[in-house]
Amino acid sequence: MTIRCEIVSQDRTVFAGDVDIVVLPGAAGEMGILPKHAPVLTTLKFGIIKVRKGGNEEVFTVAGGVAEVQPDIITVLADAAENVEDIDTARADAARVRADEALARGVPVDTDTYLAMEAALRKSNLRLDAVRRYRKGGMRMPPSEN
Repeated sequence: MTIRCEIVSQDRTVFAGDVDIVVLPGAAGEMGILPKHAPVLTTLKFGIIKVRKGGNEEVFTVAGGVAEVQPDIITVLADAAENVEDIDTARADAARVRADEALARGVPVDTDTYLAMEAALRKSNLRLDAVRRYRKGGMRMPPSEN
């Protein structure tokens, strides 16, 4: 028995398929969702979504959003989501450096700017940590553009 899982970010469908289990970073803690789960609506924190079918597991980063669980489908509407295998480590590291430098210059007067910088730092750190922990073959840089 399987459950349908759809992970959608603001600009694309990140994953869609029938799976055995989905593990979500719910606001109240990690949630394991199996087929025929009771209906639930939860917010998601920055973290890892694991999707398993048979012996295969796919791992995704998620930077907030919501998940709706029904007995036969899980729909994740993510602020940002990405398969760990697709993360551009050079880009994530550059974003981390930019956010670190911006925060090192001091707290901006504008609260929205500060929160955006802090979120960018959290997201880049999440992406880099996920690559180190979950990517098959470990950390690798994208091919050179030369």
